[in-house]
Amino acid sequence: MGEGEASCRANLAYLSLGSNIAPERNLPAAVHRLAEYGRVAAISSVWESPPAGFDGQPDYLNAAVLLETSLSAQELRETAIAEVEAALGRVRTGNKNAPRTIDIDIMLFNCDTLRVGRRRIPDPEVLERPFVAIPLAEIAPGYVHPETGETLAAIAARFVPEAAGMRRRTDVVLTLPHS
Repeated sequence: MGEGEASCRANLAYLSLGSNIAPERNLPAAVHRLAEYGRVAAISSVWESPPAGFDGQPDYLNAAVLLETSLSAQELRETAIAEVEAALGRVRTGNKNAPRTIDIDIMLFNCDTLRVGRRRIPDPEVLERPFVAIPLAEIAPGYVHPETGETLAAIAARFVPEAAGMRRRTDVVLTLPHS
């Protein structure tokens, strides 16, 4: 494969999105802005879940997006995600669990195991958090976790949405942006 061919290869980025400040507006806006950096190939249902680690704030709306992009994981984090979060008014405080307009994290990237800044990919939250695992399993149930060998469907099946305080929000629908 020549040097030019490698740069044209699409990477598959499995993203987790969350918002608890105007989420009905910010989640769809984030999906449409992400489409500027590649092709949004799949979008999960929207799930409502209670906040973790920071009391007295509204519930979160969460979803997962599969983005086909020519960007590397590092470029995706430093350019696309940073720009989308900034455009939607994301303010970073000292508390990682504080309310936010939008939070976008790379959970899985191709079948790679790597580090992007301080985050590890595959992100450990795929195995630990139902609001991450369940939406990811909706968009790629047969994806095999590169460290555990389990499918996303099997990982998500370990969680009971109702027991985690989660519910599907059928009134909030994310749509694929037109190419």
